[in-house]
Amino acid sequence: MNKPHPVQVIAVSGGKGGVGKSNVSVNLAIALAEKGRRVVVLDADLGLGNLDVLLGVTAHKNLHDVLSGECDLKDVLVDGPGGIKIVPASSGTQRMTQLSPMEHAGLINAFSELGDQIDVLIVDTAAGISESVVSFLRAAQELLLVVCDEPTSITDVYALIKLMNRDYGTDRFRVLANQVRSEEEGKHLFEKLTRVTERFLDVALQYVGILPYDEAVKKAVQRQRAVLEAYPRAKASIAVRALADKVDSWPLPSSPRGHLEFFVERLVEV
Repeated sequence: MNKPHPVQVIAVSGGKGGVGKSNVSVNLAIALAEKGRRVVVLDADLGLGNLDVLLGVTAHKNLHDVLSGECDLKDVLVDGPGGIKIVPASSGTQRMTQLSPMEHAGLINAFSELGDQIDVLIVDTAAGISESVVSFLRAAQELLLVVCDEPTSITDVYALIKLMNRDYGTDRFRVLANQVRSEEEGKHLFEKLTRVTERFLDVALQYVGILPYDEAVKKAVQRQRAVLEAYPRAKASIAVRALADKVDSWPLPSSPRGHLEFFVERLVEV
């Protein structure tokens, strides 16, 4: 029997809100789809989901309906720009922010039914370091942390790294500098972060580059479009494609790590 192909699962996180996580998630997804990958983006901000609004797509069902047993996960998939699919979260539903560990596990396991139709799952996490955020981060194989050149962004990303490292043993993180003016500024920002982590934690941070500050991103958001789709030749779009080239070369997981993971059955030898 053929072993099913593993799915690349990337959680995009950043501690505080406003650092551009959702924009990174969506545009990275489109850039990977341009390379022929079948990509799904999960809006993992369960109580304040906004990916459908960001992209101007209409979601008739969402994760709340999956958890309440009204439909399967495949029934809530929405077509997004560039051939990507989106799993919308509910918005303004407090109940979704208070899921039990069991319900989180059920949600993560529900993705198994999509396994044959997907190459990459991008998990756009909520802001902060709630139990919900942590459970999605632990279930992903790659953690892509988005950081901006603001003291609060750096301290929040550090807090997230510290929590994941001390409490869950995660020791590898990839870091993207967002909304920076230059490559030098991005590297300087990464160095600031590594200085703190090297002093207090035993972790490996890998710098994956920058997404430059670009007015086109703001314009695209106002138009409810992804910048890659609305302004394909913008600086930000070119940088996202360069990021997608790197992501596409990351090694795929080959075995489970011993805790709850997306698509874990694809990592177990059949």
